[in-house]
Amino acid sequence: MHNTWKIYILAIVSFLVGTSEFVISGILDRVSSDVGVTLAAAGQLITVYSIAYAIGTPILIATTSKIDRRKLMLAALVLFFIGNLITILTTGYTMLVVARVVLALGTGVFMVVALTVSAQMAQPGKQGSAIATVLLGFNLSLILGVPLGRVIASTYDWKMIFLGIGVLSLIAMLIISFTIPKSKGEAAVPLREQLALLKNPRLSLTLSISFFWIMGYTIIYTFITPFLLSITGMSDNLVSIGLFAFGIASLLGSQVGGYGADKWGIPRTLIGSLLFHAGILLLMTAFAHITAAVFPLLMLWSFFAWSTFPAQQVYLIGMAPKASGILLSLNTSIVQLGMAVGAVIGGLVVEKFSLQAVGVVGAIGVAIAILPAIISLAMRKQTSN
Repeated sequence: MHNTWKIYILAIVSFLVGTSEFVISGILDRVSSDVGVTLAAAGQLITVYSIAYAIGTPILIATTSKIDRRKLMLAALVLFFIGNLITILTTGYTMLVVARVVLALGTGVFMVVALTVSAQMAQPGKQGSAIATVLLGFNLSLILGVPLGRVIASTYDWKMIFLGIGVLSLIAMLIISFTIPKSKGEAAVPLREQLALLKNPRLSLTLSISFFWIMGYTIIYTFITPFLLSITGMSDNLVSIGLFAFGIASLLGSQVGGYGADKWGIPRTLIGSLLFHAGILLLMTAFAHITAAVFPLLMLWSFFAWSTFPAQQVYLIGMAPKASGILLSLNTSIVQLGMAVGAVIGGLVVEKFSLQAVGVVGAIGVAIAILPAIISLAMRKQTSN
């Protein structure tokens, strides 16, 4: 019990760093008009962030493996603070791109170390729930951070969000330095060894489910605010409410996904959630101009999209229990790469076709994920027979 509150501190800071990642989707229209770039170009700020996170985090974690974990968390938060500072002072697009890279590296390193430390501080047999608590903080940034960011951007200025996050990150550094105990670094798993896992065909196939699932999701999610404002015709207030409802549905979905993997089995939960996810994106495109239809579809989309994630993680851990840490780290990088590609494709669709078309293309991306899921699960059945 004595360490539980310390794990909650890490969860709160995870919420803070997560907000810096997700909030950009909620304020994309404001950022693009303020910096003087197109919506598609503003969307690429998500691409840059995801690529920096996916490639930079494992490299930094491998090179800093011997550093005391608390010191490394504080260093990551210093980097994170600098990223927020650059965002506030930014005068143009290039500077904003640099800020996103710095924020991504700070967030990536902090999250990996926070998950490791939370597991170390947990009581025996409670490591899983400690990791889940820290991840809940990160997921809550999608639920509360994005709509709150939208409200702040509508009332004041979008840079106020990053000013607030920057100030709170300084307080977080102070609290962590006094509450989180020192803990030694661990033997690093060389990148070569991590990537060697990809030579396993079933493992690569399973990781590709994550890639296509999040790619399809990001194609539309990157442009969700302009989609709701321009295509559906929602007011600013209604968009904030819609994003809040979206976040709550994602939390419910992730809980049901975890429960479903245990209760109904991984195949039903994984393939079922992907099928519903793709279908709902098509319905959202078909009824894009009707607010009364889009609002509930928005919640259903989020629910089924995020019910995939825990089922996929349970599936991955089951494939290589002894290498679960490396696998989940690899999966995180794959997810960030999928987000990067999704944001690029979304930007191209908006430029070459229309804003409304992102729904259809997103649905195709998610539907592609069903194929490796079916093949991978069939391979699992063969090996267990």
